[in-house]
Amino acid sequence: MANIRSQEKRIDRSERERLENRRRTSTVKTHFRRLQAALESGDGEAIETEHKTLISVIDKAAEHGALHRNNAARKKARAARIRAGGGAT
Repeated sequence: MANIRSQEKRIDRSERERLENRRRTSTVKTHFRRLQAALESGDGEAIETEHKTLISVIDKAAEHGALHRNNAARKKARAARIRAGGGAT
């Protein structure tokens, strides 16, 4: 346990940041599942909408540091393959 007040504050802040990063990465995974479901349904408009949303969520997660930029680029490439019908998981 921290003995210094500033360290206690830092611990609290780290926990908040960890939860925020976890929320962002979880949202990315959720949108991947939605894109896959849209692909299985065969609805072209839904596929495009979900892909656009997924790319936006990935970019925002990378911008805020929840994902490394290379990890984000890899996820965006994977999303493009899924949209194209490659179905990479």
